[in-house]
Amino acid sequence: MLDISTTELLDTTGKSEIAKKLILAKQETSGLSAEELLSNLAQDAIGFGLKVLLALALYAVGAWLIKVLKRFLKKLFEKKKTEPAIVSFTLSLVTTASWVIVIMIVVGTLGVNTSSLAALLAAGGMAIGMALSGTVQNFAGGIMILVFKPFKVGDYIEAQGFAGTVSEMNITATKLLTVDNRVIILPNGALSSGSINNYSNQEWRRVDFVVSVEYGSNADKVKELLLGIAAADARVSDAASGAPADAFAGLSKLSSSSVDFTLRVWVKTADYWPVFFDMNEQIYKCLPENGINFPFPQLSLHLPSELEKRS
Repeated sequence: MLDISTTELLDTTGKSEIAKKLILAKQETSGLSAEELLSNLAQDAIGFGLKVLLALALYAVGAWLIKVLKRFLKKLFEKKKTEPAIVSFTLSLVTTASWVIVIMIVVGTLGVNTSSLAALLAAGGMAIGMALSGTVQNFAGGIMILVFKPFKVGDYIEAQGFAGTVSEMNITATKLLTVDNRVIILPNGALSSGSINNYSNQEWRRVDFVVSVEYGSNADKVKELLLGIAAADARVSDAASGAPADAFAGLSKLSSSSVDFTLRVWVKTADYWPVFFDMNEQIYKCLPENGINFPFPQLSLHLPSELEKRS
């Protein structure tokens, strides 16, 4: 076996001499002639070149397919009128996953073992997922909200202990604007898994009034006055106008110090609060003017006969 030391190679004056010695060394170890060795090297170079060309071709085809897929998804989302937030998130996710697949195929075409690379990517993805578990939950919650649409921008909702008008929705959080002009940011993960009370979802809302009057009041007169107040308000609708039901008034409870009547009327959702405040004021004015008084808390004290004599 021919042994070529580093000193001998450094002492060689020309590159051709180094090449000759390397070929001779290879020939001694493999038992091939110089012509056969050169032929094998040429075949290896050609094979590697073909692999590079194939990898470049696969990369170009993959990039083209990704562009086609993105255009197809954009047209599909436009046809379905999907929320912009979910369109952006889906396109980013699909593009990233597609490029990972293309790169894995290209690297495998070059002869590189991709199993270790796939394991590394899986471990990295798991670590990132654990570190961003809350963010991933919010992403998932945002997708659920944008797909099923339990509310939309402009709706007045109550959720997670807060109430307000939805001013903005994105893939991770929802912003509420409260009636006192505060901005509340709710994470979509908790929002999608909790209860949501949407006050703006339906066209009609029922306004309930509980009116307490003193004992001895004429029940029929109280109901007549309450229904008259409801009929006098043009914003109150009946079944003939499309509301779910007509206005209703009835005696609902005999309390310790009062007789409680309930008045129920149907209004457009946007008129709920104006009707609520205006009719409360009308009830307060109208009933006393017609001899119906509001009660005060009363307590009857009964003394034994002996105490009465002493007093």
